[in-house]
Amino acid sequence: MKELKKRDQVNPEDLWNISAVYKDSAEYEADFKKVKQLIADFASLKGTIKDATSYLDFAKKEEETERLLGKLFVYGNLKYNEDMTNQDMQTLNQRGRALFTQYGEVSSFAEPEILALPDEVFENIINAPEVAPYRFHLERKRHLRDHIMSNDKEEVMASLGEVRGAPQSAFSIFSNAEMSFPKVKDEAGEEHLLTNGTYGQLIKSKDRTLRKNAFEALHNTYGKNESTLGFLLTTNLKDWIIEARLRNYENSVEKALKPNNIPVSVFYNSIDTIHDNVELLHRYVDLKKRILGLDEMHLYDLYVPLAKAGDQTYSFDEAVDIALDGLKPMGDDYTKNFKAGIEDGWIDKYENVGKRSGAYSSGTYDTMPYISLNFDGTMSDVSTFVHEMGHSMHSFYSRGNQPYIYGNYSIFLAEVASTCNEKLLIHDLIEKETDRDKRIALINQELEQIRTTVYRQLMFATFEKITHERLEAGDQLNAKDLNEIWLDLNKTFFGENMIIDEAIKYEWARIPHFYNNFYVYQYATGYAMASSFARTILEEGTDAAERYIDRFLKAGSSDYPVEVMKNAGVDITTPKPLEDTLKDFSELMDQLEKEYDLK
Repeated sequence: MKELKKRDQVNPEDLWNISAVYKDSAEYEADFKKVKQLIADFASLKGTIKDATSYLDFAKKEEETERLLGKLFVYGNLKYNEDMTNQDMQTLNQRGRALFTQYGEVSSFAEPEILALPDEVFENIINAPEVAPYRFHLERKRHLRDHIMSNDKEEVMASLGEVRGAPQSAFSIFSNAEMSFPKVKDEAGEEHLLTNGTYGQLIKSKDRTLRKNAFEALHNTYGKNESTLGFLLTTNLKDWIIEARLRNYENSVEKALKPNNIPVSVFYNSIDTIHDNVELLHRYVDLKKRILGLDEMHLYDLYVPLAKAGDQTYSFDEAVDIALDGLKPMGDDYTKNFKAGIEDGWIDKYENVGKRSGAYSSGTYDTMPYISLNFDGTMSDVSTFVHEMGHSMHSFYSRGNQPYIYGNYSIFLAEVASTCNEKLLIHDLIEKETDRDKRIALINQELEQIRTTVYRQLMFATFEKITHERLEAGDQLNAKDLNEIWLDLNKTFFGENMIIDEAIKYEWARIPHFYNNFYVYQYATGYAMASSFARTILEEGTDAAERYIDRFLKAGSSDYPVEVMKNAGVDITTPKPLEDTLKDFSELMDQLEKEYDLK
């Protein structure tokens, strides 16, 4: 049974270099004091935007405030995520969030005021040569003119920011720091530690008793808290729906997509496409059932690797070497910066007591693109590392080549670079592998990647679609309703060859992404776009890699995301990228059937 180290017991070389942001509390407090004054002074800018000169003065003060505020917020959030049981760090995080709320309140006048300018004045500002760097930034604001409220309403909305974030914050604290799980036994009666972090490994165990016990214990623990978690989630959904109405969006989907000028058809078409191809997932379930030699296929059998090679583990240094080999098609500049990021301390590598579960890339314009991992040495962990480095390399190139206002890429594009990295890695591994078992394990890993990133995430998106539409229609959803919706979706997606275990009905309660409305579908669209990029890079070589870096990674948010993608060579407004990914899924199954002579 694995015993977790406390934070102060972890080797400093395995921790991110957070001191690069603030070396001590005195530095932090000095910036905290400075940004509080900047926020207090910001109100004096109200009513001053009248021409190009006054707009530029406003824009420079806005950037100064936001950059410092972002740095403080990221630092507090990362320190809190190191150990979520640490009350001092929880307070530090809350202080940063409170500053964001204060800034949102005092700066809420800006968009309504800019958009209320007479057309002639607005045109004079936007066409002034000195305002050229801000032209698209202003056009993007004007694009949302019909959805900006009056000054007083925007101020009220902003003042409620911290309160409106309470459901997500409460879920995170409850799930990561306060919820406790029972120890689970394997077939020999040995106990294993079950946490949100260890579950991913236990569910892949060759020991079916351990898989079953971990599956049931985790989901039933969430089930015991279904009323609280159901209330938190539906409150979060209602908050989104109410704001969509207040801002005159047609529905909650449009509220999510229109700010980035993404047609709502992209969301709906993705769901339709996956439902039209759900038989491929049924085929995969049946194939895995036959390979594993099971009389019954249960949901807790889904993640188990098909070959013994899946049990192999790697040190973190070995993972870095594997990653650099797989990413060679990206070129020397990419791999050089990739390696430098690791050496500079971007990464917090291992799980410790109280550390936030999962993995993510963070940071802001004036910090490193930090990465939090819970690395345990499996090939899946290697892929996760490469995935998160894809995010951080995207941030590195965007922030290094765009001014602050365009330095962050759109959420719609957030999963493209990370998934492209994974696609290049798995292609390299499969191409080089001569051992049959290892090759099977890699093929299965890629099948699982498509299943979890495309099918699973679009099942999540379907859940979001159903719950939002029912609440928009006036229904009052409780935990039992959410259980029923989730259970039905599992039956639809996995088909008759899968035993839909009762405990799965609580799974919705443990998905943190549901608190970021309409985010998950972008994993699927991102995967599809990434597949197109990876295929082109592998086929065309250096020219394609350079085009990908120059036109996509370096673009940030300097144009609408769909246009960034078109400029880089991929059109996601058509179903083709997703359909091509599903063809890959089918062809990988063909390879697996050939390996096992099951045709």
